[in-house]
Amino acid sequence: MRETAYAKINLALHVRARREDGYHELETVFAFVDAGDELSVQPAPRDELRVVGEFAAGLTDPFGNIVARALSHLPHGPGGWRVTLDKRLPVAAGLGGGSADAGAVFRLVDRAHKLPDDWPQRAAKLGADVPACVASVTCIGRGTGTDLEPLDSDLTGTAVLLVNPRIPLATGPVFAGWNGIDRGPLPDGDARAIALTGRNDLEPSALALVPAIGDVLAALRGTAPLLARMSGSGATCFALYENADVMAAAAHRLRAAHPDWWQLQGKLR
Repeated sequence: MRETAYAKINLALHVRARREDGYHELETVFAFVDAGDELSVQPAPRDELRVVGEFAAGLTDPFGNIVARALSHLPHGPGGWRVTLDKRLPVAAGLGGGSADAGAVFRLVDRAHKLPDDWPQRAAKLGADVPACVASVTCIGRGTGTDLEPLDSDLTGTAVLLVNPRIPLATGPVFAGWNGIDRGPLPDGDARAIALTGRNDLEPSALALVPAIGDVLAALRGTAPLLARMSGSGATCFALYENADVMAAAAHRLRAAHPDWWQLQGKLR
């Protein structure tokens, strides 16, 4: 079996409060690009994980990899699975790459054996973004991101360009740098309205850590997108466009000006 681990972006990300458990109260709109890492699985006597691809070197502990942990959380026997993870998304990039990989494992298990009824709890134990990444459809996340609400998306099919300056950025320091000011809840409306009038409250602290994010945002905003914003805790930024031709032209322009930046072209699911 094969499955794509769809790249996650946050169309808006409002941080509302710090919690006593060290996490933060969030309100966010998760959306997913129609491309990402690729997983393939075959039956095996025991679970095995092989990581290949451009960003494989960023995953140095295969036994601690979230794919291996997801398998250990789910029944998928008899025997095990030999999993090959083609790591196409940058690591520590604000794209939920590891969570997306875990979400793909959940979909593979569901296809082969059906998921257990308590799968949302098992997913949440792996990471706050994992429950949303299982379905990989546009939705609202509250709490730490695990309390999900459906949201009909009028942005499905919208052209999207992802750009990363190839600088890893860990989530913890970005959240630690949040200034603690509650700037208000997500606006009401459909996905497009929330995206256009929302914000990412983590941008200032991410910019302080990786100033190159500002260069990426400026470059994207210079291509006349519908919207350009940082995703998650960074350093990846995204831009939405009216059509694929405009997006492709923007991608060509940025590649010529910044050949060292990583980029991915796609559509929102």
